[in-house]
Amino acid sequence: MATHRPVDADAQLVYNYHRMSMPLPSHADAIFCLCSLDTRVARRAAELFLSEQSSSSKGDQDGGDDDKVKYLIFSGGSGKLTESRFDKPEAEVFADIARKMGVSDDKIIVEPRSTNTGENVRFTWALLQDREIQVKSLVLVQKPYMERRTYATFKKQWPDLGADIAVTSPQLEWEEYPDAENPRDLVVSIAVGDLIRIREYPAKGFQIEQEIPDKVWEAGQRLVAVGYDTHLP
Repeated sequence: MATHRPVDADAQLVYNYHRMSMPLPSHADAIFCLCSLDTRVARRAAELFLSEQSSSSKGDQDGGDDDKVKYLIFSGGSGKLTESRFDKPEAEVFADIARKMGVSDDKIIVEPRSTNTGENVRFTWALLQDREIQVKSLVLVQKPYMERRTYATFKKQWPDLGADIAVTSPQLEWEEYPDAENPRDLVVSIAVGDLIRIREYPAKGFQIEQEIPDKVWEAGQRLVAVGYDTHLP
């Protein structure tokens, strides 16, 4: 599918809507990375974790271990976009990247079965309960064009989380994001599908409500009309 200028402008509008540009908190119990085909997300999560560990170590004399991010969580199984790309679950691929970047194995938690965002919540919550680990504040790391739906899902479904949540992603503008492993047409189709989920899923109890500006919704509808409809709910 060729991408021409009007389509690209609509794609950029939808992409930027999904990016929430939230400030990161001074502390979180864990960094939670939602896995996928985009390994840049793993690197972003590992960089944040290592940065927090480094800054906390410098302030140990004041705050001690309570100020440190305790865990780096990777959640994701094998989906239709990755089952032929990776030879093991997404979470294990992402965890390997973090280890190579210097994250200690005892800080990594891997949940390798989930196939959607709701399962990311449920399966990881159950895993933490089994290990008697309490997590009440999270930094979520996701692809840029899935930030908003991830935030809305966790706010609705993660028990006891309250307001202690932020979401981030690789810091890439629309023009920078698509690459050989994340083709432009695929990214646009998924972003449009998530836009529709943001409108439809609150009524199903999956997410909190999120306002969608008219110009963003209209851009999404134009993209569907020209063929970006392969990832609709």
